[in-house]
Amino acid sequence: MHMNVAPHLLTEDRAEFERVLDDALRTAHDRPDLAEVGTRLTTVQLRAMALNATALITTAAAVEYDHFVKVREQVRSASSAMASGAGEVPVEAGAAAGAGVVAVVTVLAPILAGTAAVIFLLVGAVLKMLDPAPSFADTLLTAGLFFGAVGAAGLLCAAAGLLVTALRNSATEVHAPHPDDELSRARAAWCQALLERGVLPFLRDALATPPPREQPTQPPARRIPKVGYSGPDFSSPSEGEPSSRPTYTSPDFTSPDFGPSEHRAE
Repeated sequence: MHMNVAPHLLTEDRAEFERVLDDALRTAHDRPDLAEVGTRLTTVQLRAMALNATALITTAAAVEYDHFVKVREQVRSASSAMASGAGEVPVEAGAAAGAGVVAVVTVLAPILAGTAAVIFLLVGAVLKMLDPAPSFADTLLTAGLFFGAVGAAGLLCAAAGLLVTALRNSATEVHAPHPDDELSRARAAWCQALLERGVLPFLRDALATPPPREQPTQPPARRIPKVGYSGPDFSSPSEGEPSSRPTYTSPDFTSPDFGPSEHRAE
């Protein structure tokens, strides 16, 4: 059954309130003051009572809850500001693209220079082995050495660029918030206050309140049938012919003050 949300408790925090309540009911048997849970009142009954009294329970931790809501709003405002600041990134897209071109050239230059150096050196060495050796064999060897030097210089420049980029990114890196930040501490403080000053006292009071006494119901008055009585002597169907009306005969009574008397059958 859905209960109305308390005025002091925001809808998004309703689940947290129910979690604290369910934890208290689940561990009720571990607390001596809540040992009667399940005997006098069941867990379902106590939970329904607590949900109906949400406004009263949450008022006990109102100070901690207000602080928690305030910190959460500050964190959300800061996140919104960071998201709006991300719109400035396209302004610097040209500079970033230029830096990307430089990085690509820095990486490709050593590879191309090294490849050319290997080719020139191999061809020059093969031509040098011929007899007679061509005149341009020395030129190829010289070109191979030149491109080898260019490749080595390119490798040094690429390594230096990577080091500078890593240092720059580490300096401007936005660290993710630690789980134990102010928002988490504010939430934990509210939940603790809600449990200690709100939920547990309510459950103790609910178990300590005696149940209402049931009013005893008056039994219906017994109706005593009125039977005409004149004496123990009567006729029954087994003693003679059945008759439409039984005949009663009164005995003779004798008392010290009066003589025998006869009573006429009614």
